[in-house]
Amino acid sequence: MNFAFLASCLLFCGVIYHAISRSKSIEENSTKEYWLKEQRANSVRKKSLDNLDYITIPDWLLSMTSTVSSESVSKCIDELKELSQAPIVNLTGISNTDLKLTYGTANITILSQYDFQYTNMVRILQKLAEELVTLNEKELAVKVLEFSVSTRTDVSKTYYLLASLYDEAGTPEKKEFLIQQAERLNSIMKDSIVRTLQASGQ
Repeated sequence: MNFAFLASCLLFCGVIYHAISRSKSIEENSTKEYWLKEQRANSVRKKSLDNLDYITIPDWLLSMTSTVSSESVSKCIDELKELSQAPIVNLTGISNTDLKLTYGTANITILSQYDFQYTNMVRILQKLAEELVTLNEKELAVKVLEFSVSTRTDVSKTYYLLASLYDEAGTPEKKEFLIQQAERLNSIMKDSIVRTLQASGQ
């Protein structure tokens, strides 16, 4: 019995040691690959940014204050007008290393600015939609949220609010398209958003 127990212990320890060694080897290889990729990225020359998917804030949205009279709405629109003067690009889910490989190291700062402007835009759009719902301007809120979704935002509240407005308007079938949009996201939020939308039913 003692021999069998000892043999079992040795076998168990061997399995654990093998698993730890394998995990360590995978981690070391992953780290090595990352730094090799980063090294290549840092040597890439500056490239044109003309082929980026630039986002344009639509005129109907920027002129909304002529339709809705509200200080909170006006503030959101003013912020969007200011943003509309700058390049806006959604780079969610793309690492700095991949950006440098594609567009060159010298462009990383300006690309970060473009992405920051996008993040700011979808934050303002969400706030604007919530203000419009409060004012009972739900059709306009839907348009704002649909525009935000069309830019591939990963702001989960945008999808959930839009889904609830579809339900309220008696058009729950539109949530299927919303799910399809969410499934195309390049974001760690994708699965969570999709699951929540699917759980809400049609």
